[in-house]
Amino acid sequence: MPRPVLPASLVRLVSRVVAAAGLLLVIGLLPWLARTDPALTVLRTRSAEQEPTAEVLAAIRREIGLDAGPLALLGRWCAGLPRGDLGTSWLSGEPVGPTLAAALSVSLTLMLGAVLVTLTVAALLTARTAINGARRRGKPGSGTTGALLAALPEFLLATVLATVVAVQWGWAPAQGWDGPASMVLPSLALGVPAGAILGRLLGDALPAAYAEPWASSTTAHGLPTRRIVAHALRRCLPPLLPQLALMMIGLTGGAVAVENLYAIPGLGRLTLNAAIAADLPVLQGAALALLLLGALVGGLAQLGRRLLLGPALRDHALPALHPPRRTASRWAVTVPVGLLLLLGTTIGLGLLRDPLTVDLTARLAAPSWAHPLGTDALGRDLLARLGHGALRTIAVALAVSAATLVIGILLGLLPRATVGLVDVANAVPPVVAGLLVVGVAGRDTGSAALAITLVSWAALASHTAALVEQERAANHLVAAVGLGAGRWHLLRRHLLPAVLPAVFRHAVLRVPAIALALASLGFLGLGTQPPAPEWGRLLAENLPYAERAPWSVLGPAAALALLGALAVGTAALSWRDRPTRSASATPAAAPARSREPALAGRP
Repeated sequence: MPRPVLPASLVRLVSRVVAAAGLLLVIGLLPWLARTDPALTVLRTRSAEQEPTAEVLAAIRREIGLDAGPLALLGRWCAGLPRGDLGTSWLSGEPVGPTLAAALSVSLTLMLGAVLVTLTVAALLTARTAINGARRRGKPGSGTTGALLAALPEFLLATVLATVVAVQWGWAPAQGWDGPASMVLPSLALGVPAGAILGRLLGDALPAAYAEPWASSTTAHGLPTRRIVAHALRRCLPPLLPQLALMMIGLTGGAVAVENLYAIPGLGRLTLNAAIAADLPVLQGAALALLLLGALVGGLAQLGRRLLLGPALRDHALPALHPPRRTASRWAVTVPVGLLLLLGTTIGLGLLRDPLTVDLTARLAAPSWAHPLGTDALGRDLLARLGHGALRTIAVALAVSAATLVIGILLGLLPRATVGLVDVANAVPPVVAGLLVVGVAGRDTGSAALAITLVSWAALASHTAALVEQERAANHLVAAVGLGAGRWHLLRRHLLPAVLPAVFRHAVLRVPAIALALASLGFLGLGTQPPAPEWGRLLAENLPYAERAPWSVLGPAAALALLGALAVGTAALSWRDRPTRSASATPAAAPARSREPALAGRP
């Protein structure tokens, strides 16, 4: 008798509820897990002058309910949810609900502006690939521009825009939230790197769509270029919609550094301040808002996939995209090797110098033979600090990327059961995750790496799940099942070989993003502690002097950009290793995918 199978929607709902409950439980236990006394933190936030005597701390504990224990405190908070009562702030004494609603409205407005910038940048970066592919001529773009843009730290881009565009040119407000003009610079700072990542993923999928038989048929029939491009986009967008949804949530709750820099009263800034001040009710309310927003955006992404795929999703008849393999051109090999040599030489020269020697007579010195990249505010050689910081930044970023790749693939193979974990991991901003981990484990490089790992695997898991869903619809897989192939055989011989290359390229493309996340934690003082050098800390230490001594931030920013370009080159070489299929070989694949033109939209 066959085992009963639970509906997929029910499994997803249970997964989301369990994961959300687990996150809220962890946040509720934070005052008892943290190394610091939350009553002392609340006292210092309220008044830095009052003495933290035992009587004062005991009074604060009774006031905020810590004496009742974690379960009672969490139960009281959950009991107020059906009435819309999110509790009262431990610091201000005001209801959390109105404060949270105001911050959420600001963040949603900023998110919409950032998404518009993201889509615009992605369209500009992939326009050449889309048009050349539709006309069956030319080659896809190299992706170097997208790599450089994706590797720009959001906080550095926000600082440059605020300094140049707002202060020097006076074209937009430098701080505050007052009208549409206030969202221009923050939207650019958030949307440009996200658009570069989305554009690179789309640029990776378009050649695969144009290599399918339907593209050759439509071109041979003289279909206009714009319609061929539209069909190709419709073919590529379904697996990318979950990635766009993840980016939207990240742009809402993860804009902590940008919101702080521009003094925007958004959800990210509110969550960060609540985590720093141990304001548990506000932190719980913000986490709940991000989880609900993640579920809503994820549902809209799933609805968009259904509308794009139509009968293909219902009939499971749309196979996954497989990029055509090409021989690597001379430039495709030369550029990554050149970037690697440049980055390696810079790091090697820096390792030969002392990064800790202080020379106050050479503060903020311009680049010279003695100091090729200049010095910082304490007169320390920036080339030395850049070289020694690379050992931490790159090594930790590679280790975290490898861990997120393994976790993402394993959990992506079980999409229905782990969809809640994906939502929770993506809803928690890396900075907030860093604060939670640091509160329990202390401030060091390991805590920062653990925090980034806990939240960075979600994009790879979502990508894996989308590819697996489409690969299961391939005709050769259906035939293998009909011939009696077992689950492990299908996994080893069909699913993993088809999914791993694309997810691996995605993981390589995210190495700079991992490095940027680590830099963000270092920028906020949650990673490597001084005086040890680290690229994020270098940016944090020198950003106040960026206008007076721009070379002080140019070194680490250029290193991150080189790392991004190198990641894109490596990802491109990972599939340019076989000769191109000849034109005569293309029709042979047509019978296996004969239904694709109709599914992609019949001309």
